[in-house]
Amino acid sequence: MSAINRRRLLAGTALAAVAAAVPRSAWAAPGALAVADGFAGVSALGLNGTTGGAGGQAVTVTTADALADYVGRKEPYVISVSGRIQVGDEMLTVVANKTIVGVGSTAEITGGGLQLGSTTRPGNNVIIRNLRFTDAADDSISVTNSAHHVWIDHCDLSNGYDGLLDIKRNSDYVTVSWNHFHHHSKAALLGHSDTYTSDRGKLRVTYHHNFFDGTDQRHPRVRFGEPVHVYNNYYRGNALYGVASTMDAGVVVEGNYFENVAHPILSGYDKSGPGRVIERNNVYAGSGAPETLGSVVEPRTYYSYVVDDPASVPRLVTAGAGVGRVQGVAW
Repeated sequence: MSAINRRRLLAGTALAAVAAAVPRSAWAAPGALAVADGFAGVSALGLNGTTGGAGGQAVTVTTADALADYVGRKEPYVISVSGRIQVGDEMLTVVANKTIVGVGSTAEITGGGLQLGSTTRPGNNVIIRNLRFTDAADDSISVTNSAHHVWIDHCDLSNGYDGLLDIKRNSDYVTVSWNHFHHHSKAALLGHSDTYTSDRGKLRVTYHHNFFDGTDQRHPRVRFGEPVHVYNNYYRGNALYGVASTMDAGVVVEGNYFENVAHPILSGYDKSGPGRVIERNNVYAGSGAPETLGSVVEPRTYYSYVVDDPASVPRLVTAGAGVGRVQGVAW
C-alpha cells in the first residue's frame, strides 16, 4: 500500500471511530463534510486530496505557546484548540500535515493569526476547521509560499487588521467552505499583487457556502488564478463589490445569492486590469448587474460538484456556516 493510500485509510478509520461517538444530530448540520471537496480534494502535486494530520498524534492546546509549538513541528498532528487563545501580534507558522480544529463553539484565536508555510518550510496538506479568529494584528489566515492542498472550513473571521483570509504567492488547490466573514472590510484576497506574475497557472481555489456578511470587498478579489470557482455563497450588504476578477484571472461565479450588493461581479478593479469571469444561475436581489468577460476553464475538468438552488442559499448558509456546526470534530 502506498504512503498516500495508507494516510487516506487512517483518515477513514479515524472518521468511523468518531462517527460512532458523535450524536446523529451533529451530522445533520449543513456542510458537515468528512472529506475535503473542491480543489482541496483534487489529487495533484503528489497528494491524494487533503488529509491534514491524519495518522499523527492527537493533542489539545490551551495556550499560544503550545499552539505555536505543535503547528511548527515537522510531524503530522491533529491539534484541538480548546477555549480562547491570545496570540501576540504575530503570525504563527503552520507547517505541513496538520489538522487544527476548534473544540465546540468557543475555540478562538485572537490577536494574531496563522500563516501556512514559510520560504523554507512548506505549509502543505493543512486543515483548519471550527475556529473563530478575531482582532488579528495582520491577516487572520494567510495561505502563502507555495502552500497547496489546504481546507479552511466552518470558521468565523472578523475584526482583523489586513485580510481575513489571503491566499497568495504560488499557493494552489485550496477549498474555503462554510465560513462566516463579518465586521471587516477586506475579506478574501486571492493573488499577491499585480506584479507577482508567478501566480499565473496556480491559485486554483474553490469558495463555496460562505457567508460574506456586510464585509466591504474581496469575496474574493482574484489576480491571475484559473479556474477559481465561486458557488453557493451568500453575499449580503457588501458595500464595494462582491467578486472581482482582475489581471487575466479566470473565475466561474454560479449559484450564489447577492442581496443588496451594488456591484456583485466586476472584471477589473481599481488599478488592476480586467480578468475573465462568467456567471450563471445567480440571484441578484436588490443588487446591480454583473460584469462578465471572456471564457474560463471549467471547474468540472478538475472535480465534480452539485450546485444548490440559489434561492435556498440564504437559508442553507446562515444555518450551516461558521463555528459550532461540526461539533469540533477533526476528520
